[in-house]
Amino acid sequence: MRPAALQEGEEVGPWRVVSPCGRGSYGAVYRVEKTGEPQGEAFALKLALHAWDPRFEREGELLRRVKHESVPRLEDWGEWKVRGGGVYPYLVMEWVEGVGLYEWAAQRLVSSKEVARVLGQVARALEATHKVGGVHRDVKGDNVRVRSGDGRAVLMDFGSGNYEGARPLTHEPPPPGTYEYQSPESLRFQWEGLGQRVGRYEAGPADDVYALGVTAYRVVTGRYPPEVKVEKTEEGYRVLGREWAGPEQWVDGSAEWGELIQQMLSEEPSARGSAAEVAQALERVAERQDPETERRMGSPVEKAAEVRFGRATDGRRARKWVPWVAACVGAAVALSVEWARGACPEEGLETSPWAAQAGEERDAGTVGLADAVLEAPTVLSSLEPASGGVSLDMPKQPFPGQRLPPCEKPLATVNGGCWVRAGDVMPPCGANYYEWKKGCYVPMFSPLRPQTSHPQ
Repeated sequence: MRPAALQEGEEVGPWRVVSPCGRGSYGAVYRVEKTGEPQGEAFALKLALHAWDPRFEREGELLRRVKHESVPRLEDWGEWKVRGGGVYPYLVMEWVEGVGLYEWAAQRLVSSKEVARVLGQVARALEATHKVGGVHRDVKGDNVRVRSGDGRAVLMDFGSGNYEGARPLTHEPPPPGTYEYQSPESLRFQWEGLGQRVGRYEAGPADDVYALGVTAYRVVTGRYPPEVKVEKTEEGYRVLGREWAGPEQWVDGSAEWGELIQQMLSEEPSARGSAAEVAQALERVAERQDPETERRMGSPVEKAAEVRFGRATDGRRARKWVPWVAACVGAAVALSVEWARGACPEEGLETSPWAAQAGEERDAGTVGLADAVLEAPTVLSSLEPASGGVSLDMPKQPFPGQRLPPCEKPLATVNGGCWVRAGDVMPPCGANYYEWKKGCYVPMFSPLRPQTSHPQ
């Protein structure tokens, strides 16, 4: 009996497995029901893959503290004892039937009014989290589900979360989360600390608000915001900030939308406003949006759907982190899994949370900058490109933690970093690869040094 391979009918504490629903680096998720209550209410059980995993205690405690209708209700938590095999913690949460935020926006061609309402609900969930001293640390579209029944947005996946007084689980500088959604101050800490002994970056409420701003930008425009620029100097790296390109450059929309998103993406954390203030602003936008005008002029969100699915181009495709690089060598630091897709595999859910459906723009994987380790480039020759995707643009500078020249064979030197060519894969490469000189490549990361101290 392995945590990642439970079958229908097997029991974990008082919970009976109905069907498997996916797995990540640290947890497997199952749709379950209460033992003795067949055909009763469905729940999501998240089971640790590693015995005594302390992450589950922290996630459970944070969910226990947060009480909000846009946060999954914690139903139970406990330990599953396997004879001769250790003790595996688990969490049981309400089942959220729905779809991801980006998928919801694209499929229904929703109005700006609806998007403001939904994002306002996410901001309220963050407000409730921050009130109890917590931070989510991985706010993004793939961690927001829009419920099928009432259309309410639910902020999912608190596995990367933290709260005041929680015991640190690692001393590594990079915080958990997703690169594209990390704040400028977080990226500055990580870039400027490369190769140096630095402390941990402690994410706060302002980081969550920034990530919500990235989410809003992508929903409205179908793109990520302009990238933060990094300059290599003799002393190391220096973060220069970004050249702002407001949503109005990509889609027609109200100036109010652009101003609000720019506020959330401010370089200065204090200028972003609290989650409560952002929620109030989004609710005001929702109240003032005129559905009749949008029907006549076309919603900016409708136009973003065209961009997201490749029917409109601007010569610049959004760069995404490569989520499967870490997955293929087992070195990802995804602290949790996508456990509430609203359906189990036989109902349409891919069994791997890293996999992307054809034509779907998926978020980058949850991974710390120094934790995506690729030691054996030969494993890439057997990987297939993601179907339906376009190649990623080669970045103009190395990623944080990427191996730097001299690049020994068979690595290639591109734009100051070391890259691995993906076997016989040829352009169009698909959404998992970066295209360069008629080849498909992935970044090469230096191996992690062994830890000299135990997590505290």
